[in-house]
Amino acid sequence: MYIIAAIIAFGVLIIIHELGHFIMAKVNGVKVEEFSIGMGPKLFGIKGKETEYLIKLLPIGGYVKMLGDEGKSDDPRAFNNKSSLRKLSVVIAGPIMNLVLGVVLFSIIASARGYVAPIVKSTIPDQPAAVAGIKPGDRITRVNNSKISTWEDFITQVYTVGGKPINISYERQGTLRQATVIPMKNKAENRYMVGIEGTQVTSPNLGQSISYGFIETKSLIKQTFSFFKILFSGKASMNDVGGPVTIIKISGAAAKAGILSLLAFSAYISVQLAIFNIIPFPALDGGYIFLFLFEIITGKKVDDNKVGMINYVGFAILMALMVVVTVKDILYPIKF
Repeated sequence: MYIIAAIIAFGVLIIIHELGHFIMAKVNGVKVEEFSIGMGPKLFGIKGKETEYLIKLLPIGGYVKMLGDEGKSDDPRAFNNKSSLRKLSVVIAGPIMNLVLGVVLFSIIASARGYVAPIVKSTIPDQPAAVAGIKPGDRITRVNNSKISTWEDFITQVYTVGGKPINISYERQGTLRQATVIPMKNKAENRYMVGIEGTQVTSPNLGQSISYGFIETKSLIKQTFSFFKILFSGKASMNDVGGPVTIIKISGAAAKAGILSLLAFSAYISVQLAIFNIIPFPALDGGYIFLFLFEIITGKKVDDNKVGMINYVGFAILMALMVVVTVKDILYPIKF
C-alpha cells in the first residue's frame, strides 16, 4: 500500500515536469504527438485530437514527443522550425515546473506543521557553541562564507566541515557577532555537532509559509550543488547515490510515516529532478538549454541531424547509467 503511494507520488512529479514541456509546446504552437508517463512497454493509451497520451510500464521517467524534435520536418508546427528562444522556453519549462512544485509543497508543509528557524532556542552546557558564547535568541546568519537561510543550511555546513574549526556569524539584538567553534563528534549518532537547538516556528502565517517555501527550495538547490562538490572531490562515494529503487523505498517509508512526510520527500525529489535535468548533458533538458543558448548568443543554428545523433548517444549512456544505479540499489542498498 505504501509502495503504491510512493510510486504514485513519483509519477506525479514526472507528470508535472512533462506537463511543463507540454503546456509551453502548445503555447508556442508546436504539435505534440505523444505525452508519456513512464518508460518501456506501453500499458495503455488514449488518442486525443493530435496527441496520444500514454502510460508505460516503468515509472522511471516520461517524455513529450513533439513533431520535429528528433529530426527535420517541413511542417510549420514542427519543433525544429521554431526559433531558438521558443524552443528554449519549451525545454526549460519542465525543470521550472518541478521547482514551482517544490515551493508549493514546502509551503504547504510549513503551514501544516511549522518549521525550524536558524535561531538558537537553547545551547547544551559545555558544548562548543555555549563555550564560544552563543546564546538563546541569536540568529545564525553565516557559517564560514556560506549564508544560512534555513536550519538545514546550518546542519549541512556543520556536517560538511567535520571536526574542523568553523566561523559562525550571528545576530544578537541587531548587532552582528562572530564566534569560532570546533564541532564535536557525537559517537552515538556518528555526526558532528556544536550543541545548538533551533527554534520551532509552530504556527506560521500564509506569508511566512510561502516565504519558507521559496527559502527552503533555494536552500535545497544550494545543498545539492554542495553535495556534487563533495561527491566529485572524493569526500563522498557512489554508495551515497541512490536510483529509482532507493527513491521508491524511501518514498514508501515516508508514506508510512504520514502524508506530510511523503509531501516533504516529494518536494525534495521534485527539486532534485529539476537540478538533474538542467545538467548540460545530451538528451537531458540541460543539453538542449545549452544548445539553444549557444544558438541565441552566436546566431548560428546547429544541424538538427547532428543534434539528434548526439542525443541518441547521450540517451544510451543515461539508460546504461540508470541500469547500473538500479542494480547497485538492489545489490548494495543505501543504509540509513
